[in-house]
Amino acid sequence: MLNPDDRIKDQHVVSPVPSAPPAPTAEPVPDVVEEVSAASSSRGREREDMLKRGILMLRLFAFLFSLLASIFMASNRHGDGKDFDNYEEYRYLLAIACISTVYSGGQGLRYANKISIGRQQREEQNSFSMIDLVGDEVAAYLLVSAASAAVPQTKRILTHGESNNFTKSLATAITMAFLAFLSLALSTLCFTLSLWNITN
Repeated sequence: MLNPDDRIKDQHVVSPVPSAPPAPTAEPVPDVVEEVSAASSSRGREREDMLKRGILMLRLFAFLFSLLASIFMASNRHGDGKDFDNYEEYRYLLAIACISTVYSGGQGLRYANKISIGRQQREEQNSFSMIDLVGDEVAAYLLVSAASAAVPQTKRILTHGESNNFTKSLATAITMAFLAFLSLALSTLCFTLSLWNITN
């Protein structure tokens, strides 16, 4: 027979040891790399759009200044030897100003159409930007060479004490040509930045 003590031992129930609470699960961390990449891409698109608008405005300015240079030079006919076509430098300046007017106007319309249509393929945009860059460089060089060639002749006329409507129109046309050159030179700089953004 069992002792009373043995019965007490048998009836003793060991309480279970409480288990430790489960560790809290960490919340998912957002992908920082993707967020930084998206923000960088957004800033790149904004910078590219700003460059496009700047290039368009500069081409419009180049068109306006070239057109004014052509008008002032072509209308500079006062008789008595005071005609622009009596001087080779001024005929050259008029020809280059007309070429720049046609080029800047055509490129401005084409570029405005490209912006309104939307983004082009990367390769196509790259090739067209190279063509635009070279075209602007050539037009800018022709403008500054023509304006620089006309300056000495104008100074020679002014040294004879002739300051009249003829010389004033000459000075205005030369100034407009230099401003058109400056516009195309800045457009070239913007195209260089645009190409750098495309290739990087």
